[in-house]
Order: sequence, then C-alpha cells, then structure tokens
Amino acid sequence: MKLWCCLCFTEEEQDNLNLMKEEDISENDVVTGVGAAAVADHHAEENRDDDRFAMTSVQPRTEALISWTGECSAAACSDSTVAGGVENRDLSHKRAKFYADFEERYFSTNAGKCGASNECGDYDYINDSLRPNGEACCDTFALMGGGEESGFDSSIVEDGEGDNIDILKVEDVEIRMDLTDDLLHMVFSFLDHPNLCKAARVCKQWRSASAHEDFWKSLNFEDRNISVEQFEDMCRRYPNATAVSISGSAIYLLVMRAISSLRNLEVLTLGRGQIADTFFHALADCSMLKKLNINDSTLGNGIQEITINHDRMCHLQLTKCRVMRIAVRCPQLETMSLKRSNMAQVVLNCPLLHELDIGSCHKLPDAAIRAAATSCPQLVSLDMSNCSCVSDETLREIALSCANLSFLDASYCPNISLESVRLLMLTVLKLHSCEGITSASMAAIAHSDMLEVLELDNCSLLTSVSLDLPRLQTIRLVHCRKFADLNLRTMMLSNILVSNCPALHRINITSNSLQKLALQKQESLTTLALQCQSLQEVDLSECESLTNSICDVFNDVGGCPMLKSLVLANCESLTSVRFFSTSLVSLSLADCRAITTLELTCPNLEKVILDGCDHLERASFCPVGLRSLNLGICPKLNILSIEAMVMVSLELKGCGVLSEASVNCPLLTSLDASFCSQLTNECLSATTASCPMIESLILMSCSSIGLDGLCSLQRLPNLTLLDLSYTFLVNLQPVFESCTQLKVLKLQACKYLTDSSLEPLYKRGALPALQELDLSYATLCQSAIEELLSCCTHLTHVNLTGCANMHDLNWGCSRGHIAGVNVLSVTSSYENLHELSEQPTRLLQNLNCVGCLNIRKVFIPLAAHCSCLLFLNLSLSTNLKEVDVACLNLSWLNLSNCYSLEVLKLDCPRLTSLFLQSCNIDEEAVETAITKCAMLETLDVRFCPKISSTSMGRLRAACPNLKRIFSSLSTS
Repeated sequence: MKLWCCLCFTEEEQDNLNLMKEEDISENDVVTGVGAAAVADHHAEENRDDDRFAMTSVQPRTEALISWTGECSAAACSDSTVAGGVENRDLSHKRAKFYADFEERYFSTNAGKCGASNECGDYDYINDSLRPNGEACCDTFALMGGGEESGFDSSIVEDGEGDNIDILKVEDVEIRMDLTDDLLHMVFSFLDHPNLCKAARVCKQWRSASAHEDFWKSLNFEDRNISVEQFEDMCRRYPNATAVSISGSAIYLLVMRAISSLRNLEVLTLGRGQIADTFFHALADCSMLKKLNINDSTLGNGIQEITINHDRMCHLQLTKCRVMRIAVRCPQLETMSLKRSNMAQVVLNCPLLHELDIGSCHKLPDAAIRAAATSCPQLVSLDMSNCSCVSDETLREIALSCANLSFLDASYCPNISLESVRLLMLTVLKLHSCEGITSASMAAIAHSDMLEVLELDNCSLLTSVSLDLPRLQTIRLVHCRKFADLNLRTMMLSNILVSNCPALHRINITSNSLQKLALQKQESLTTLALQCQSLQEVDLSECESLTNSICDVFNDVGGCPMLKSLVLANCESLTSVRFFSTSLVSLSLADCRAITTLELTCPNLEKVILDGCDHLERASFCPVGLRSLNLGICPKLNILSIEAMVMVSLELKGCGVLSEASVNCPLLTSLDASFCSQLTNECLSATTASCPMIESLILMSCSSIGLDGLCSLQRLPNLTLLDLSYTFLVNLQPVFESCTQLKVLKLQACKYLTDSSLEPLYKRGALPALQELDLSYATLCQSAIEELLSCCTHLTHVNLTGCANMHDLNWGCSRGHIAGVNVLSVTSSYENLHELSEQPTRLLQNLNCVGCLNIRKVFIPLAAHCSCLLFLNLSLSTNLKEVDVACLNLSWLNLSNCYSLEVLKLDCPRLTSLFLQSCNIDEEAVETAITKCAMLETLDVRFCPKISSTSMGRLRAACPNLKRIFSSLSTS
C-alpha cells in the first residue's frame, strides 16, 4: 500500500491563499537549473512559505521516495510568475497527512494537471540528455544550497491551478505524522545526488533538508561543462566538501579554485586535461589532502620535471600521464601507482611506501626502477609488469632492500630468470610470458616458503616444475608449450589450472586441500599420480593418451578417497574401465569409443554418461545407486549385469546383440528393451522375477520372445503398458489372463496374429481396464475390427493405421453391433429405436485410420453414441468417397489427401479444425458441410483443385466463427 503525504489547509487558510497577490518576475530572476527553477524574490520575508500543495509518495524503497515530483515540476516552475505569501504565517512546518491509495484517487482524475514541462523536466542531467550543450548541474546544486536566503519557493503554482484537487475526499483515511527535519535527514541519507536534486523541487522544507552539507561532502564534476564562476559558487556553498572530481580541458583553472577554497579537501580526482606545474606547488596549501588521482593528463608541459611534495598524502595515483621526470617526496605516502605513464625517470622519497605499481611504464630504464624500488624499504607490493628493461640484478637488489616484499608481478619481463634471487617473504608471484623462466628458475622459487600463489602462464621455455612449498594454494600453467612434467607437494594446494600444455605427460600431486582438479585437453598426459585426501572433482576431458591404469588412481585404494565426480570424456585410449569406489557419485565416459569392458562397483553412483561408447560389449553395474540408466547407445552390448536397489528406469533400446541380461532392480517401474532381438524368454523371466514393480514394459521387435516369455508377465501385477509391436507372436492368451491392470496395449505390425487372437477382448471381456489399443498395420479382417470397436466400448484411443482389410467405417447400429445397415431402415422401427437408445455410450476419444486404402465410406450417426469422440484422423485414405459424421463433441477432423472424397456431411457443432488438403471435393459440398459446424476456426483447403481462392468469402459467410482458411493461393 502506498502512503501519500499532503500539506493540507483549513478552509480559512485556503481562502487566504486564494487571495495571494501575484507578482511579475523578470527572466533575470529565474535561475535555470536541471529540472527546477530558482526564483530570487527580494521582497519575500524569511519565514514565509507559499506552498499550496507539496505532495510526495512515501514508498518502501527510498529511491522511489520522490517518484512523482517529475509530474509536479510544472507547478514548481510553470511560468516566470510566483504568488505572494500569507503574511505573518509560517506554513513551512505544516503537519503532514498521509493518505492510503492517494495515487489512484487523485492522479487518475487529474491526469495531466501536474505534467512536467520541458522547461523544468526531470533530473536527467547525469547522462547529459536534457541539455544539448551539456551544461553542468551547478544551478540545481545552487537551488539546493540556497536555503531561505534565496527566497525561492519551489512549489508555487499559478492562480486557479489545483482548484479542482479534491483532497478532502480522502479525509476519512488520513493518518497524521510529522515530517520533522531529523526524519527527512535520516531518509535523505539513503538518496544519491540525482534523487536529492529531485527532492529539492518538492517544497522549501525538502529543499533545505536535501541541501544539508552532510549529503554534499563529495562533489563530482566529471564530464560536466561547468564555468569557473559556477564552480566557485559551489565551493562557497559547500566549503567543507572533502572530495572533488574534475575532468576536461578546464581542469587546471577549476582545481586551482578548489585547492584554494576547500580547506578540508581529502580526495582530489583529475582527468583528461593539462595540469601546470604551479598546481603541484600549490598542493602544499591543501594540508588535509590524503589522496590524489590523476588520469590521462599532461603534467606540466610534458618535458619538465614535476615535483610532488606533501606531508600528509597517503595515496597517489598517476595513470596514463605524460611527463618526462617526476619526483615524489611524501613522508606519509603508502600507495603509489604510475601505471601506463611514460616518464623516463622517477625519484621517490617515501619511506613508508608499501605498494608501488609501475606496470607498463615502458620508458623507465632498469636503473630507474631499481633506484625507485630500493628507496622504499617498507615495500610490500610491487607491480613491474610490462617493464621490459627489468633484470635479475634489479630483482636481487630489491630482494635485499625490501625484506617484506610479499607481492611481485614481473609478467612480460623477458630478461628475468630469477637466478640467485631470494624472495623469502613472497606470497604472490606472477610471471606471465617471461621468456627467461625455465626449470632452473624453480630452484629460486623453492626458497619462497611463504608462497601461496604462483602463475606461470605462457612461459614458453619452461619444461618442468617440481616444488615442495608448504603454503602454496594456487598454481597456473596455461599455454606452456614445452612443459612436460609437474611434481607438486604442498599440503595447502586448493586450486590448480593446467591447460593447453601439449607436451605434458606426467603429473604427480600431493595435497590435503585440493578439492577440484581440471586437466582438460592434455593430449600427451599418460601418467597421473594423486595423493589428495580432499579431492572431490576431477576433469580429464580429451586427455587422449590416458591408459587403463588411470582407474587405479581413483579406486578406494588410490589416493582420492573423497572423489565424487570424475570426467573422462573423449579419453580415446581407454579400453577397459574398472572402478571400485564407495565415494564416486558421477562418472562421465562420453565418447570413449574404444571401451569394450566396463565394471562399476560404486554403491553411491547416481549418474553415469556413456554416450558414444558404441563399442561397449560387457557392462557390469553391481552395485550402483543409479535411479535411471540408458544403454541404448551401446549397440554392441551383449552381456549385462545390473544390481541397483533404487533404479526405476532402464532403457536398452537398440541393444540388438544383447543375449545375457541379469537385472536385479526391485524398484524398477519402466523397462524399454526395444529392438533387443536376441533377448530370450529366460532373460525376460528372470527380469520379471527380480523386478516385480514394472509398470511399463516395451518389447518392440524382440523377436525371440515367445509364449513362455509372456507367461512370466503374471509376476507383474502393476503392469499398465505393454508394447509387443513387430513381434512374431501368435497367441496372446497369457496377456489376457494375467495382465488385468493393463491400460495400453500396442500390437503394431504383429502380422502373425489371426482374427481369433483378439477374441478374448471383444467376446470374453478380457483386459477390462484397457484404454489404448494400437493395431496399426494389423492383418485382422473387417469383421474382427467391427466386433472389437462395437464391444470394447471402454477403449479411449484406437489406432488402425494401415489396416488394409478395413473396408468401411459404418456405425449405423443394430442390436449394439456395427453393421452396414441403412440408417433409414433402422430409424423406421420404434422397436429398433428403443434398442438404439439402450446402447452403451462409447468412451472412444481418438480414432486413427490413417492410410486405410480400402475405406470407401465413413458413417457415424448420432445413434452410434460417440459423444466422447474428439479426434478423427482419416488422412491418406485415398479411396474414401463419402464421409457422414454427426458427433456432438468432435473437435478435430483430418481428411487430407483423401483424393476420392466427393460427399461430405458434418453435424459437429464443436468442430474447431477441419483439414481437407488435396481433396477432390467441390466448394459447394464444403460450404454445406461447415454450415453445421458453428465453432469451426481453422479450415485447410490447400491443393483442392475444385476450390478457388475467390470462394473464401462464401466459406466465411457459411461459418462466421472461421478465423483461418488455408488455401493453395493465399492464406487468410
């Protein structure tokens, strides 16, 4: 809920306000700011506040506190006129009233009355989007800093504006609260400068509160086109500012004003300009300065020496600066950066300096670097990366002078080899792309017992690393093209990155802290020895030379007892994989195409990836913790053993040579053995005995399964789906007798089933729970199909695709049976009508007769009791000539590619989609047919030669709800 704050007046006060005298203000009295107008009214009294309605929304988030002020800014600066105040009345501290849902009650009925004008606008100056000339925001700062002395009232409106605001309508839900100065100060402390400027436009109290110097300790004029006069005015208004940021061509003039006016200045940031040497002489007057940042600037005239002398400065940053020589004498200086500056000489007199960055100072000679660093005995961090002149002699001098040096970045220094360099306190060493670093350099590094981070990327001559460092935690070896041997013994090693080292063939790591090891694409790696008690993740992807011995490293008796995840993807030299691990949870052997034998004794293994293991012949998973397993991507698998107490899904689809399978999964519910042509009755019988919970069993194309195998299905009391498609079965009696809970039965292309094979279904009521029956491409005769459809009224989905013996679908009913009886003769007898009314309602919802080439007529009258039929598909029935369907709930009918279709009669009030693509039917027949399909939305008549695109209008007229008609010439 939003709470809206309004300054409300009594009727007497309102009358007094309506009598306020207007005064004309000249243009010179208006100070144009960003999103506000400051009017200097010399006749206004100090304690007068002419606010009529100063509103703001109080929302849970402070940044939205003044979200509506942009709309109300027109009231604050609509013209160059202001109204006079009520004499002897101080309204600046009126009690605030808060209203619930004020936004909906007021703004919805007064939309546009407080719209912001282009003159005032929102406080978008931060992006310089409001002012084309990029003027600075100093005027807005001036507005906020003016206080009562400026005499400006930011919420005065013209006469008549707001007269229609009916605030009293919500008087009944008011909650009184005082917006004291302390409360405003607390709330405004959460706002940034743009929002503070917006708040200043609300009312005089808010303007005064937002202008408090506590909020303006830091003045940022970066990328602002501000004049010297405006800057001086800001400095006068906020003399206690502690931080100033200036950039641009005029920075010298501005910064000189700053250091002369702001005596409490502590942080000074300058950029992108030229700074004369007089500035550095004047720095001593800025006694409180602690931090000086200068970026991308020319110091002095660029060729003279610049001296920086300051007693209290602690941090100095001169990045990307142009200067010939620089001398720094700052006794309190702690950090200094000269990064990317082009000076040729630097002299330091900073005894307390502990951090020095001279990275990418290409013009600094070796002697200058040596003199600068050795003059700072307290130095702890030194960055000399990209200083190509640095030599080992300089490093030796630094090591002797700076005994506390702990961080050294000497990357891209081609002349260093660390010969005879002893950096005993070093904790971080970065040596990227140092051509002089070789295996001999490791002797010097080995003396740095405190070393924690070592980076050796792109050291092209490095061939081996052998270190025993007790504190080493991180090491990087990337793109070291000659690197061949890694031997690390460090108990605290926790992070190692070795990548793109094509010659690496041996790794030996001992660590108690390492948890993750990634060694991808080490094509020459053949030997890996690990003694890592905490190691949990290992990635050896594309290590093509790894042999079968790698398994010993990760077994329980190896050196990684806590290993949980192992990735050996694309390790093409692996042929036999055997893991005995009680900790392993995830294993990836993807695309290990040479593996022929797999043995996993991993009771906690939950995930295994075998994609691409297309030569796997023998697999054992005893025991494992897998919940699902897909071996369908192993076409050569012939012997399988699984013991998984929690497995629920097993897919063997495509294991065409699988002949022996022992599956012990007591919770298994789904087994897909499609195309396992060698799977025997014995295997199926053993599986059903050990997996009694199976609910879905797919035996498609399991040609070796016979009657004995089907008899074992009696052990599966929960079986609901059985797929016996493409088998050579003749007798389904075991299925009818034992699978009483079966709901789905698929018998596609079972060509050896005779007409009597399904008699138990429609004569003896077998499988009473059956809902879906698939007889696609069956050889059953017409009478058997008719009997099945007539008696099995509980079926919901029937698939008769490609049944060549099906001639007609004539559901004119007599005594409850499907027969080719003329519907007129049936309805002429009262006795027959009585019999029709007593027929049970069919539950059939989906009937699929695609490609039944011998069907010539489809007749489904209302008397057929097919009220549940929703989908009827007769496409590709090329000899179909007549369709007469009357189904109350049919919604989808497909007659596409029924080339012989001539007669179409439909009485389907809920039909929404009708497909007649490539049918030889004329438009009159279609027009007549759809007149009784009031809900038809989609009609497809593409490639119908007798229907032209000009008849679309007639079709739409016949069915007003038609939304889409697809024709061969146009789509509408």
